[in-house]
Amino acid sequence: MATAKPDNPLHPPQLVASGEATPAPVILHPNDPRVRSLCEILSRTPTTELDRALSSCGIIPVPELVEAVLCLSYSSPSSAVQFFRWSGLSLKHTPRAWNLMIDILGRNGLFDAMWDAIRSMKQEGGVLSAATFASAFGSYCAAGKIKEAIMTFDVMDRYGVSQDVVAVNSLLSAICRQDGRTADAADFFDRIKARVPPDADTFAILFEGWEKEGNTARAKTTFGEMIIRVGWNANNMSAYDAFLSTLVRAAQPQEALKFLMVMKSNNCLPGLKFFSNALDILVKHNDSDHALALWDIMVTDSGLVPDLVMFNAMISLLCNNQKIDFAFRFLDEMPFYGAFPDSRTYNAIFECLIRNNRAREAELFFREMKKNELPPTPSNCAAAIRMFFDQFDPAAALDVWSYLMEELMTPDNESANELLLGLAEFGRLSFVTRYAEDMLDRGIELRLTVIEQLKNFFQKAGKPDLYDRITRKMKRH
Repeated sequence: MATAKPDNPLHPPQLVASGEATPAPVILHPNDPRVRSLCEILSRTPTTELDRALSSCGIIPVPELVEAVLCLSYSSPSSAVQFFRWSGLSLKHTPRAWNLMIDILGRNGLFDAMWDAIRSMKQEGGVLSAATFASAFGSYCAAGKIKEAIMTFDVMDRYGVSQDVVAVNSLLSAICRQDGRTADAADFFDRIKARVPPDADTFAILFEGWEKEGNTARAKTTFGEMIIRVGWNANNMSAYDAFLSTLVRAAQPQEALKFLMVMKSNNCLPGLKFFSNALDILVKHNDSDHALALWDIMVTDSGLVPDLVMFNAMISLLCNNQKIDFAFRFLDEMPFYGAFPDSRTYNAIFECLIRNNRAREAELFFREMKKNELPPTPSNCAAAIRMFFDQFDPAAALDVWSYLMEELMTPDNESANELLLGLAEFGRLSFVTRYAEDMLDRGIELRLTVIEQLKNFFQKAGKPDLYDRITRKMKRH
């Protein structure tokens, strides 16, 4: 045979001469010119003229090309059928091409045509598979036709495809993807479980359905049956994850912790996925007590290694609940787990110290932040300056401002205004004038309400000249 002609990109590579190695199959990109050309023909040509247009386009169909075009033809099922038939005149369709055709027909609700294609696949031989019926299950369920999906399962063995646990799980998954239909999946499971023994994936699929619907009662029933049928097995991680997540998501963290302890006693603790998801839920619910209990079981007792995101979530939660001592404990433990604090970690704790007026600790912590080059946020700077003045520590307030200036950070206007008011309250009016002039030179905006308050301080102190220096500076800017 002749070798491929590389100068014509609209023709696929042909077979090489006998005795030479067969090239690897070409994986076609949607932007391949042949794919684009055929898709344009399918989208623009009336169906009555489509066969003639395809035959005269000069493009020779090959399996990879057919599959690529079908992948892009879900919105035009009639044209896809004609293209499939036309290309089938010159090649033997792959199982994937057949399955794509089944999927296109099913997703468009053309179920009679889908079954005609399935029967054709049976006659073709060697192309029907569990994937074919998984597609049919999904199409029926997406259309709300759960009974038809189950009937499809009931007849699949007549087409030479086994009704095994993989097929059962495919159908259960398709049903559970639909809102509010997990009970239908459970009914099917009850009917089939004696004939097709379930595996851990079967229960994981049902748990995910119950989790989505928030049905903890049915989830507990399913969990009990899972233990009876498949026992305790550390490999069933996905099922345990889904079950516990159902309880946590339904605001039953105490129940989740009880089951967690039972699992722990059977060496079947869930993995990091559950821990991360559960922690996220507890943080959203602002539930620090159960989050601490969960952390102790999953990390302290069981050896899971949390990452920086988990530590930050936990520290923020503890700080929001005024549990600053616990937050410091977590901060100290981070390096032992290979998680090193970042700006978010430090700012959560710094904000908590400020909010609770713990001036001395906040001052020491601020020094640590400077040493570690993890600066406070602008809002924390403003709050810290205000708090230090309120707690009679103007030196610490000035230290925060000086740090902002030294690091060439752009402080927000709030920090500047808080500094001026704090200095004025302490009677440091010459400092107020000096800092105000510097702020104006830096383009910092002073609030009119602050200016009015400063005016009162200067007048009471009998120093209107210092105030006038500020107003003159403001007019120049």
